[in-house]
Amino acid sequence: MTTTYAALLRGINVGGARKLPMAELRALLEELGHGAVRTHLQSGQAVFTSGHGDEDALAAELTRAIEKRFGFGVDVIVRDHVYLAAVAEACPFPADGLEPKQLHVTYFSGPVDEERFAGIDRSAFRPEDFRLGDRALYLYAPDGLGRSRLAEALAKPRVTKGLIATTRNWNTVTKLVELTGA
Repeated sequence: MTTTYAALLRGINVGGARKLPMAELRALLEELGHGAVRTHLQSGQAVFTSGHGDEDALAAELTRAIEKRFGFGVDVIVRDHVYLAAVAEACPFPADGLEPKQLHVTYFSGPVDEERFAGIDRSAFRPEDFRLGDRALYLYAPDGLGRSRLAEALAKPRVTKGLIATTRNWNTVTKLVELTGA
């Protein structure tokens, strides 16, 4: 059985560093034996099909292949359509009433719980706010991610320690659901 996945690459093609052309990423995924390969934007989203079935193994395989081919490491999270759709559906914020730049999802490589975020005083960042989901964090940042003090606090190494974390805006969240569902 073949499943459609999204690979979320962290920190590529940002500020001129760690350049990874999407055409080369598509070719690499095809060389690894995956089908129906597509990319979305230049910021590290690829969609592909595979009969493999193990998201962590797929992510590790792609991480190794990128390092071998391009000479630098990239953190990768792989998730299937069912998961991506469930994350979008479970959004605790009124996504339909917000601008896409105001709502973000941080995908984590493993489970997260409230204890990990206990040191963050949410009231100090109002009106910004966040909620946890299944290996995901929903962030409401009314002035956008680039101006978000809460996003900065949530990205500190003491908070994300031991996990890969990569954030996408709401447009990308919903586009990945669409692309993996096709």
